Amino acid sequence: MPETAARRRRIAAARADFLRFDGTGAHARTAPVPDVVAGIVAASWQRSFSAGVNAATAQAVFHDDLDLTSRLMRCSKPVIARLSDDMAQMPLSIVLTDARARILSRSETNRTIGTLLDQVSLAPGFNYAEGVVGTNGIGTVLESGQSLYIVGPEHFNENLQSFACAGSPIRDPLTGRVEGVLDISCLSEDSSPLMRSVVQSAAHEIERNLLVDRSQRQQALFEAYVRADARTRGAVMAVGGTMVMGNAIAQSLFEPAEQWAIHEHARYLLTRRGQPIDQIELTSGKVVNLRGTRVGTGDNLAGIVLLVDIESEAARVPFVLPAAATGAITPVAGPIAPADDVDRSLLAKRTYTGIVDALQQRRSLIVGGEAGSGKLSVLVDLFHRVVPTGRTRVYASTGLSVPAPSEDLPSGTEPMLFVFTNIDQLTEPAVDDLDRFLVLLAASERPLSIAATMSGTDLDPALPFTRLLARFEASVTVAPLRHRLDDLPVIATRVLANLAGPRHVSLSPGAMRVLSRYTWPRNIRQLEEALEAALLKRPVGEIQPEDLPGYCHTGARRLLSPMEAGERDLIIRALRDADGNRVRTAEALGIARSSLYRKLKTFGIDAA
Repeated sequence: MPETAARRRRIAAARADFLRFDGTGAHARTAPVPDVVAGIVAASWQRSFSAGVNAATAQAVFHDDLDLTSRLMRCSKPVIARLSDDMAQMPLSIVLTDARARILSRSETNRTIGTLLDQVSLAPGFNYAEGVVGTNGIGTVLESGQSLYIVGPEHFNENLQSFACAGSPIRDPLTGRVEGVLDISCLSEDSSPLMRSVVQSAAHEIERNLLVDRSQRQQALFEAYVRADARTRGAVMAVGGTMVMGNAIAQSLFEPAEQWAIHEHARYLLTRRGQPIDQIELTSGKVVNLRGTRVGTGDNLAGIVLLVDIESEAARVPFVLPAAATGAITPVAGPIAPADDVDRSLLAKRTYTGIVDALQQRRSLIVGGEAGSGKLSVLVDLFHRVVPTGRTRVYASTGLSVPAPSEDLPSGTEPMLFVFTNIDQLTEPAVDDLDRFLVLLAASERPLSIAATMSGTDLDPALPFTRLLARFEASVTVAPLRHRLDDLPVIATRVLANLAGPRHVSLSPGAMRVLSRYTWPRNIRQLEEALEAALLKRPVGEIQPEDLPGYCHTGARRLLSPMEAGERDLIIRALRDADGNRVRTAEALGIARSSLYRKLKTFGIDAA
């Protein structure tokens, strides 16, 4: 015990020296950190300092967008319950976090330790990333990719000095991706190095549960596929996660490109509400009926099983929009709608057909889709192709101000399109105003078209705008860009031409491949931002992969935080400076190679 106390005093002295500043406010440390401080802790101190963490005042940041129904939570619950029972006589807390160091759950065996941890915000919702609160048993575990025991003065943050914590990463056994961290925290005087072994063992148990859970979902999908195949003589396919299956009939009826299109549409049907039943036309001209059954284990979707029937094999007729007149067209800011002389993805083709039909029949229309997917631009572009002499008037939901009855309609006899954007965001008073205006428009004898856009992914019946739905006769959905990547080369080329104007700019094949691998969580709006950034680096000529923003080079399936995005861009620049050499990249960044490899996988960076 005296040796332990003496060692902690030496660590505290080393930390004080590390944090010491000279009279000018510059960092005064010139000598290496003493050997009494573990190398992984010293490296963490340096990262914490470089990230701007204030050792005296840093506080965890709260987040309210946690996924408390995740597979990780489900697989961890029985392990944490058993661990709490086994260690009930010790005053400690068991914490589970996600892969971003945000605390998902906390259970304690002693009320006092819970109160003390509340004072340092080690509680559900708070972020304990190393770049936020400094060296600790959660964020540093994620940075290093290994289990750690951090005690007393090894914490960078002064407010954590009285605690000891042992943390271990929880990895998906199949992908190797870190899903979260299991952490045990207690007061330093109650701690033991054995905590590291205990938490490591519990984390491995959670990993086994993750493997069983994944196997159960895959097994459920496989069994559903086998049952469907046994009951029918037709084509059967199954899609879920990384699994894709198809019987011999499906293989013989559809070419690889057709199978891929059906698989992608199956993933789209899996995320939609309602029955997964649809009819689609493949680019080869085949019209197929899809009858799907969602498969799950408990409350979790494993995938979808499809019965696929060919309705017809008529020769494909290219979808062509009405040609635009040579006269002026009302300019609209935003994404450029696709050209009318190219083959489109199945979802885009269906959307354009639905909009054109509604406009030609003057049926009031709602256009839905995620924010940034190009709803308004597609709608206005198609209107001017259908009605070349028409005019457009757009009303934004923010600060909606509709005309008074005396000035409700402009003079003239030319056709007009009235568009009301994001009606799902309207307040009660704005809904009342718009409802009265829609009545006036419907009573007009002028050739008017009425349309509205909504960005919500689900229809909440409690929102005020639902009272307006009775005023509309048709609806279409603009699919997110990630579901119509077949269109990306055309969309990217047209967006670039719109941004560059008369300049001679194009996308190199390499740059297009980078764009095609990204998932575009903010849709076409984010594509515009990426190409704008590329034009700042290369205003004319052929845009290369290195001209694109860092996030385009990542296959991450979620939107990164500003700190994560900055870290990702730093790694990409370091890789380029090192010509792709990972050893030199890790040395330049001052991190272990294992940590670099983990970050490359986490951010989906292609370091080839």
